[in-house]
Amino acid sequence: MKYRITLFCHVDGSITHSPRKPKTRPAYEVVSDREERDDETDAQTSMRVIAVTQPGVDIEARWVRKGGQSVFGYKQHTLVNHNGLVMAVVSTAANCHDSKLLLTLLDKAEIVPGTRVHADKAYCSQKHRESLKARGIKNGIQDKALKNKPLTARQIHRNRLITQARYVVERTFGSQTRWFGSKILRYYGQAKAHAWHILQAMAYNLKRLPRLYAEKLLPRQPQADCVF
Repeated sequence: MKYRITLFCHVDGSITHSPRKPKTRPAYEVVSDREERDDETDAQTSMRVIAVTQPGVDIEARWVRKGGQSVFGYKQHTLVNHNGLVMAVVSTAANCHDSKLLLTLLDKAEIVPGTRVHADKAYCSQKHRESLKARGIKNGIQDKALKNKPLTARQIHRNRLITQARYVVERTFGSQTRWFGSKILRYYGQAKAHAWHILQAMAYNLKRLPRLYAEKLLPRQPQADCVF
């Protein structure tokens, strides 16, 4: 029997650094972590050149700007339940915008109608609002200010409440980093990066489950807690 989320869930992305980075990088290849951009053709061409001139470079990883610094690697898109257990994982190059994987994560985790999904403002879009409504899923995505349209006091208050609730997914990422060193990738290629992300998620869930059972936060019956 599958463990279905019926309360609320949290979605976010975390970058995994690849040590197999090129010595140089074109300016057009570095994008902001919160910036949507579709120039993969140029990036792929650049990495093919790098692969020839710089052996040992991970040609499937990408650059992204995070916190004012350029980072080379992959992104782990994750959906967790209200207890922080990982329910779905998707791995992409680091320059993939978070919002592109929201619906994919909801499908992989088989989120049922009535569930509230919490996410930061990077996921805010009219498309997502309409998609969540069509699926019967409650919108817990933070509002984003638009040009010449600042947030209202009510929206600011709502964003703060969502931020307080989203500590669950941040705790999951923090624990994975502390327990398994999840920030540094040990392998080449996106397929192996995804396998690494899944193994981390499985190990995290196995480590968390005994405490959740002890605190009676989960029913004591066999259930599948991961649908990666």
